[in-house]
Amino acid sequence: MAVSAINGNEVIQNARLNSFNTVKVEKDNATAFDNLFSSAINMYKETDELQNAAEESEINFALGYATSTHDLAIAQQKANIALQYTVKVTNKALEAYKELMNMQI
Repeated sequence: MAVSAINGNEVIQNARLNSFNTVKVEKDNATAFDNLFSSAINMYKETDELQNAAEESEINFALGYATSTHDLAIAQQKANIALQYTVKVTNKALEAYKELMNMQI
């Protein structure tokens, strides 16, 4: 079996590449989390806007400014579906978080 010499420059270069890859992965993870967090915030904002639109439609219908029951029902259904979706996504995210916290490393 032949023994080869250890080249110090190769060891240092490999260490630099490994640390660079680690930093890159951490930045990619941070970017992924930022995107996920921004998406969640946008989902909550959209749900809030739909809830407000439904409430405004109800008020306009009650005051007689709008007479279309179909528009009122559509606004209420959009708000209801958005709220249900937001709650389910939130619950799944919390379940995933709890599962991660229960993992033993």
